[in-house]
Amino acid sequence: MALYEHIYIARQDVSPAQVDLLTEELQDIVKENGGSVEKAEYWGLRNLQYKIKKNRKGHYSLMHIEAPSEAIVEMERQMKLKEDILRFMTLRVDEFDPEPSPVMSRRDRDDRPRDRDDRRGDRGDRGDRGDRGDRGDRR
Repeated sequence: MALYEHIYIARQDVSPAQVDLLTEELQDIVKENGGSVEKAEYWGLRNLQYKIKKNRKGHYSLMHIEAPSEAIVEMERQMKLKEDILRFMTLRVDEFDPEPSPVMSRRDRDDRPRDRDDRRGDRGDRGDRGDRGDRGDRR
């Protein structure tokens, strides 16, 4: 059987729990047609580069699928009928990457706690910008 990476974007109105239900429905379709889902990742609500069907954000989800092509065709047909799914893309791959996707690994790195001094950079305690000269009298 062939290996596929499948990504879909759900509307911003739906909850993460509804996205999980959508993913489970898609997994069931794949399993009914003789395939299996190796990994499923929920990437969260993210900004879209441009509006899609009046949505500025979308819930992203990734699946690694091992299935015959008929299962993928049926899954995509079902996705076209669902109004909650804005876009989807399926790519055939040679092998799956066992590591978490780059989006998930970046999120783990970005979730670390930061205090206010980290955001100031090298400006010092007062937030003074050293590249400006004295403004003098501003009358």
